[in-house]
This record gives sequence, C-alpha cells and structure tokens, in this order.
Amino acid sequence: MRRSVRRWTGIQWGRVFRQSVALFMATLAAWALLVGSGADAAGALLRTLGENPDVVSAMLQTELGLEHPPNEFNNWERLILSQSAYLRGGVTELSQPPTAPPEPSPMLSLPAGQPAQDRDDMDDAAVLPQSTTAPEDIVERTLIPTSPEGYVTADGLYLYNRTDLAVDLAALAAAPVEISLTGQAPEILIVHTHATEAYTQDGTDRYTPSDNSRTLDEHCNMLRVGDEMERVFTELGLSVLHDRTLYDYPQYSGAYSRSAEGIQQYLEEYPSIKIVLDVHRDALVGEDGTVYKAVTTIDGSKVAQVMLVLGSSAKGEHPNWQQNLTLAAKLQHSMNTLYPTLARPMTLRTSVYNQNLTNGSLLVEVGCHGNTLQEALGGARLFARAAGQVLLGLT
Repeated sequence: MRRSVRRWTGIQWGRVFRQSVALFMATLAAWALLVGSGADAAGALLRTLGENPDVVSAMLQTELGLEHPPNEFNNWERLILSQSAYLRGGVTELSQPPTAPPEPSPMLSLPAGQPAQDRDDMDDAAVLPQSTTAPEDIVERTLIPTSPEGYVTADGLYLYNRTDLAVDLAALAAAPVEISLTGQAPEILIVHTHATEAYTQDGTDRYTPSDNSRTLDEHCNMLRVGDEMERVFTELGLSVLHDRTLYDYPQYSGAYSRSAEGIQQYLEEYPSIKIVLDVHRDALVGEDGTVYKAVTTIDGSKVAQVMLVLGSSAKGEHPNWQQNLTLAAKLQHSMNTLYPTLARPMTLRTSVYNQNLTNGSLLVEVGCHGNTLQEALGGARLFARAAGQVLLGLT
C-alpha cells in the first residue's frame, strides 16, 4: 500500500522546534516550583493560574505560536491541549472573538482628610445617616387665636402688634398691592439671613450641629426649606433666585447687615426682582425650658405652621412698612382660605429686618426649632402654593 508523504516546510519545522522548546521550559519551570515550594503550593498556584481564562488564553497563544484560527488546531496542538484540563478549557476562550480590555476605573481624587463617603458619586447606602427619633418631651401646639384680645383683627386676619404704631388692618388688607410682576426674570428673591438655623433631628434627617439647633448641612438647614419654596414657585410659573449665602456663619452677630448688602446687590443687578422673602424658623421655649413646636394637620399630614413677620418704622427709617403689611395680609388671607390653621398670626415688630429695601419684603418663619425638617418642608410647600396664587395675580 502506497503511503502519502507529507512534506514540511521550514516554517512548520521552526514552529515544531519552538513548541518543543516551550514544552521543555514549561516542564523545567514546573520541576523548579515543585522543588522550591513543595507539591501543594505549586499545585495551588498552577490551579489559580489555570482557572483564569485570560492566563490560559495567553499561554496557548504564546506556547503554541498560533498562526491560524483557533478552531483549526492540528494534531500536534491537540496533543498538547489534551495534557491539561485547564488548557483544554482555554480552547473555548480562544475560540471567542477578541474583545477590547475594559477601561480602567478612574481614581477618586479626594481632598486631604475628606472621607470617601462625602463624595456625591459614591453609593447612596454609604452616605445615608443613621436614623434617630425626635425627643418625646417636645410639646406640640397649633398656634391659632381663640379670641381677638391682644390682637388687631380684620376679616379673619390677626396681627400681633408689638409696636406703639397705630395699625388700621382692615384698610391695609383692602388696599391694592402696589407691585406689578412683568414676567421678566427673576421676580422673587429667596434669602436667609440665618441660613444655618435647623430643626429637631428625626428619622434620617440628621446633621452635624455648628451650634445649638444650627448646622452647615444645607440638606437640613434653611437652605433646604428655601429649595422647597423655590421648587413650588417655579412649578407655578414664577421666576426665582435663591441666595445660598451663609450670612450668619462664621459670625452670627451682624447677619442682618451682611444680608442687607447681599439683597442690595441682587436688586441692583436684577431690577426685575419685586418680592424678597427672608426665610427663617422660629424658636419657642417656655420659662421652664419646655421646647414647643408649631404644628397643624392638613390633609392628614402634620406640617409646621408659618408666621409672617413685619418690620416697622418704630426704631428706624422704614417708609414702606404699611405696603409690606398689605402684601402680608393678602398672603395670610390666601393661607387661611386654602389651608386653615397653617398660618400663625402675623407679627409687627420694631426692627426693620431689611424690609426698607423694597415694598415687597417679608420675613417668613417656617415652624420652630422643635419641629422636624419634614414638618417644615410640608409647611413651606403649602405656604408657597398659597403665596403663589397671590403673586400670580400681580402679573
């Protein structure tokens, strides 16, 4: 029987030579590993390398010197592969189309001393604060008048007048608001003379205090309440600027002088601003140290009550305080109509509170330090909706 003779080229003989050398070197390396580390350690290392598909693929490519598609192994290559289960497993990996290596993850660049969990791009679970519960000794009160005694009243409106000035509340409430919103942006400025004021920690609304019931955490201080008002006003179609300056930090004293400078700069830069709301929270503590919070229930939810505070000319130059009181009366009436018990009685004080800068300035106190943040946010939403109805009527 005549046998066919296969003629090998120089390239094929060279490949066989390389393969033989590779097998010899691999055997020599394995022998050295066994002698130096012991059979158990060597076996563990080889298993670890063999279980890595990338390592196996690289070994096959290098040791076999493949110069053709991996599904066309010749007999010599199949003989080599059959000697190891790990190498046999690598055939599947080699048979797959090559893929680009994944892009390396960028290194986090953190300022010195800043913990990683403070990064916004970290997992939310890492930044959630631990839950807490508000103290049980805080006393809830819904602060609504039970009689007209001690108040100036008119058409369901109550004003606590803490000045010596005579106030015709009925006439001021009936007067038109001498403000026209033209639709030019922005129209409303939200500012916080005491931005670091905060509420009682409750649930996951926790913060690091900067002082008693104060924090620099803008997710828990008055900036968060201002954000809620801004959101509602914007949804209603009103244009808002929110000043996020901390006028009361690091020094509390002189905050009103600093916020006055900020407000003046905004009014000069944006003549379209007609309404300035200085948003605070109140603090109610009894003579015996009892902490109170102003809260009411609306649509089944507990929300913080809201109080409008008016400055006057009792101690300083403030010619437009009555115009501000007219605007406050309109907003108070809207709250009383839409959300009864949301509004505490208005208060007229001897201080100016920067309300001499424009005839659309009001100080809005949302809840007290005994309220929770969630109660304050609820009260802020309802106030903004009620106030928005009045402001939309000025366009």
